[in-house]
Amino acid sequence: MSITSAEKATQLFTTFVLDGHLFGVEVESVQEVIRYQEMTRIPLATDAVGGLINLRGQVITALDLRRRLGMPDRQEGRDPMNVVVRTEDGAVSLLVDEIGAVIETRTAQFEPPPDTVTAKAKDLIRGAYKLENTLLLALDVSRAVEV
Repeated sequence: MSITSAEKATQLFTTFVLDGHLFGVEVESVQEVIRYQEMTRIPLATDAVGGLINLRGQVITALDLRRRLGMPDRQEGRDPMNVVVRTEDGAVSLLVDEIGAVIETRTAQFEPPPDTVTAKAKDLIRGAYKLENTLLLALDVSRAVEV
């Protein structure tokens, strides 16, 4: 049996953890990954907006992915990490629990989002990649930054 080009096709994901679940965004959309930055709250913003951060003179919005995905709030005293992604409207920081590694996936591993995912999360997840010991949930960055 021969392997088709679709089965050979791969994609790189920058991974991160939220509430014990492994998520990823395409490496091409990631500008950088940085430690926690002090944030300035934005009055009257939705609860998903963590605030504004100053990234070397550039002011960018930080979105709390736990809130966007309907997960419980982060434990008190645990600072989030920032995954800064490029969007059509500029850079946006995604607040995550911890940073993972860059993982190469094969197109053949891709499946629709699992049925166990909440409806709110299903809107923001493109699908899942079956890895050796876990699932990698592929985040739809363009939808995740819409608040």
